[in-house]
Amino acid sequence: MSDNSNRKDNQVKFQGTDTYISTRELNLAVNAAVTLQRPLLVKGEPGTGKTMLAHEISKGLNKRLITWHIKSTSTAQQGLYEYDAVSRLRDSQLGYEGVENIANYIKKGKMWEAFESEEQVVLLIDEIDKADIEFPNDLLLELDRMEFYCYELQLTVEARHRPIVVITSNNEKELPDAFLRRCFFHYISFPEKETLKDIVDVHYPNLENKLIESAMRVFYELREITGLKKRPSTSELLDWLKLLIVGKITSNELSSIDITKDMPPFSGALLKNEQDHELLENIRFRFRR
Repeated sequence: MSDNSNRKDNQVKFQGTDTYISTRELNLAVNAAVTLQRPLLVKGEPGTGKTMLAHEISKGLNKRLITWHIKSTSTAQQGLYEYDAVSRLRDSQLGYEGVENIANYIKKGKMWEAFESEEQVVLLIDEIDKADIEFPNDLLLELDRMEFYCYELQLTVEARHRPIVVITSNNEKELPDAFLRRCFFHYISFPEKETLKDIVDVHYPNLENKLIESAMRVFYELREITGLKKRPSTSELLDWLKLLIVGKITSNELSSIDITKDMPPFSGALLKNEQDHELLENIRFRFRR
C-alpha cells in the first residue's frame, strides 16, 4: 500500500445518510477509526443497527461493501483463503485438466477479496463473538499489516487499499485484550426518545404522530419492565409499527392500552421468548388480583 493511497482514502468523512440516523458520537467514532486506520469495533443491544452501520458507511462514502458473516464454525483462515486438496486429488485421479495449476483449487476469502480490490472497500466482519475465542487473535497480524502469505501459491497478498473494517459483537463472548487494543471501540447506546422518533420518521414519514406517540409509550413501558430477558429494540419497534399499520390499529386503541391489564396487539413482534410473555402475563395477573 502506498502512503498516497492511504492519505487519499482517509480524507473521506462519514456524516450518516438519509436512511440512517447517526449520532454525532457515532460519526466521530467512524471517522476516528478511518483516520487511525484501525478496525471499528461496534457493540450494543441486538437491533440497534450495528450491522446496518457498515451498510450505511458503504452508502455514505460511496464504497463497495464486502460482508463476512461469522458463524460458530468460522475460522480466520476462511477469511483469507481455503485450499481444496480433496478436489485436486479427485480431479488428478480422474485425469482432469488444470490439476497442475494449484490456483484452481484456492478459494479466496472475504479478506483476500477486500485486499485485492482496485478501490478502497468497507469490510464488515459481522458478529465476531460467535466464533471460537481464538478467532480474533488469529486475525491480529492480517489486520495490523494488511497482508498475509498464501503458502500454496508462495504469494504474499497485500492490500492495495486499506479497507475500512467494521466489526460487530453482541457480547456473547469476551474478546481478547490484544485484539481490543488494535480496535477503535464504540458502543451504540439505545437511542433517546427524540432520536428514536427521528428513526421512525425516516421509515414511516407519513405516519400519524399520535399513533407514533402511543406506540412509543407502549414500547418504552415494555422496555422498562424489570426482569425482561430481551428488551424490545429499535428493529422490533419498526416491525411492530408495520404490523399496526397493516392491522389498521388506531391511535385511540393504542392509547387505551395499559400493559398491566392488556397484551399489546401483535406482541410477538416485541417480545421474542416465552419467558418474557409469561412475565407480562404474571404482571397482568397480579394487577387483576
